[in-house]
Amino acid sequence: MTILVGIKCKDGIIIGSDSSATLSTGQISTIEQVTKKIEILHEQIIVAGTGQIGLGQRFCDLVDRGYSERQFKAMNGIQMASEITHLAVKNFSHTSASKGGYGALVAFPAGNDIHLCEFSITDLQPELKTTGIWYASMGSGQLIADPFLGLMRSVFWADGMPSLQEGIFIATWTLQHAIDVNAGGVNGPIQLAVLTKDGARMLSEDELTEHQENVSGVVSHLRSYKDKLSGKSTMPVPDVPKIQ
Repeated sequence: MTILVGIKCKDGIIIGSDSSATLSTGQISTIEQVTKKIEILHEQIIVAGTGQIGLGQRFCDLVDRGYSERQFKAMNGIQMASEITHLAVKNFSHTSASKGGYGALVAFPAGNDIHLCEFSITDLQPELKTTGIWYASMGSGQLIADPFLGLMRSVFWADGMPSLQEGIFIATWTLQHAIDVNAGGVNGPIQLAVLTKDGARMLSEDELTEHQENVSGVVSHLRSYKDKLSGKSTMPVPDVPKIQ
């Protein structure tokens, strides 16, 4: 069970996930444990996958080797994404892996820009996120995350992509919402990685705490607004925390 969120921003890219891994016999879940779901390769590429763990290991390995061996040199974003799909499909076919076993969100530099690509879990076909469609979610929590991301866009960012700091706030709130309301198998702690033109890195615990506090502040604002609408309070509604 997994929830992945990717957001393309004006000045960077964010990929986030939960931390829950559920082991099963195929039909019955046996245990759930904390695991790392985001990999950073060469301090330049972020990979977060959903599906079979073994296929994810192979996917990360081929992206890692492709970058090391400069197979993606001189390619633009969609060319590099297509080559990754080609390499993965070829690799997976060696062991007769069926389609639908693995999908991923990947952030990478190519063609003097940075890109966010969704590799569909149905067939690994790549889709670059753009200024028109700048977010994506994957995994079992997608049915929870997609409507929430749509709400965030319509309320706060209907006029375009968010800044990187705003995007981190969106990703944090979306992941926390999915963790809070899912029926099981999606749990914290939240993991977040960012890619800018300076490279890729994981957010620290202190940075995550700051954005979780921003989320709590917005929730408090909405609760105060409810009291004002119902006439229970005449006090001014507190301002929404400024995202810096």
